[in-house]
Amino acid sequence: MTAFAALHVPGSPLLLPNVWEFGTAAFLAAQGFPALGTTSLGVSAAEGEPDGAPSSKDATVRLARRLAGLDALISVDLADGFSEDPAEVGALAAELAEAGVAGINLEDALGDPARHAAKIAAAKDRAPGLFVNARTDTHWLGAPDLGTAIDRSLSYVDAGADGVFVPGLSEAADVERLVKAVGVPVNLLFLPGKVTVAGLAGLGVARISLGSLPYRMALAATLRTVEAVRDGGELPLTPPSYADVAALLPESH
Repeated sequence: MTAFAALHVPGSPLLLPNVWEFGTAAFLAAQGFPALGTTSLGVSAAEGEPDGAPSSKDATVRLARRLAGLDALISVDLADGFSEDPAEVGALAAELAEAGVAGINLEDALGDPARHAAKIAAAKDRAPGLFVNARTDTHWLGAPDLGTAIDRSLSYVDAGADGVFVPGLSEAADVERLVKAVGVPVNLLFLPGKVTVAGLAGLGVARISLGSLPYRMALAATLRTVEAVRDGGELPLTPPSYADVAALLPESH
């Protein structure tokens, strides 16, 4: 079992903050978070590209290579793998594994489950030590159906997935059924007002992702800060100092 896989403990889930650029990742790693994920929305937005579009692949890989040098294990959100060709997805997985990445996230976007399973199999064939988190979008993009989510998840596990991710799933009884059915670590998305870390832990969830929430909260904090300065109000948060952030960055050569 890899160090990253060992963090996925049912009942004591890994809380995975998702980042979109180096500074945020370095700051969180310095606070002691053992693992970080990337968020396709944040990475794509930073590049001015549509979420998960093939045009954001290079930026995703570039960021992954930089993050791999941090004192934290890194999982990279690859959307649908940026390709419908399983061989290309496998090659990308191998490239990231060689760069020191610990895991990847692959989403099916409710496409052909057999094709998604082939992508997972290719990734595991080319990078056996990489933790492949197989996401199904039944509860994110479609009409939520637990049976379909379980069927898709099981097909991905059969293809070699190390864990399954069903964003949007929140009903306690459904979460319990999924956990019991799939036999691998279950990852859910933190949904403010719908789930809690303690509640999901009690249902046997092994990983809780924050997704694009930190990026969207950063946008909100930026707006609140600008408004506070404009209106003569108090800053909404106390930021780290310039020196604190500068100290997180690599030294120039």
